[in-house]
Amino acid sequence: MPSIFTRIINSEIPSYTIAEDAHCYAFLDINPNAIGHTLCVPKQEVNKLFDLDEKTYLHLMEFAKRIAGALEQAVPCKRVGMAVVGLEVPHAHVHLIPISEINEMSFQTKVKMQADEMISLVEKIKSKL
Repeated sequence: MPSIFTRIINSEIPSYTIAEDAHCYAFLDINPNAIGHTLCVPKQEVNKLFDLDEKTYLHLMEFAKRIAGALEQAVPCKRVGMAVVGLEVPHAHVHLIPISEINEMSFQTKVKMQADEMISLVEKIKSKL
């Protein structure tokens, strides 16, 4: 059965898409730690980040770096934190979280955003790519 991320990539489930290329997909987390919390996912469904082949892993990191640069320009923050947890969805992914305080990386603090706010944020981030 495809992971929820594969279903998002295949447009079976809607997402707030920021960017995609032939190998990776970036979209806003719908339960964000902070405004701009973004997931970068390889299109290849592999359970664990370190099980990706080297080429895919390196491309995912380059893709995430590009997205992080746009996030840092679009969302007021001190930096963009990166986390790889991998327990919640069996599909490798990277969390990019604009942070100003360490607790925003804890996955305990969440922010609520309305659909129109998410759409507006996607457009702002895309404009920085």
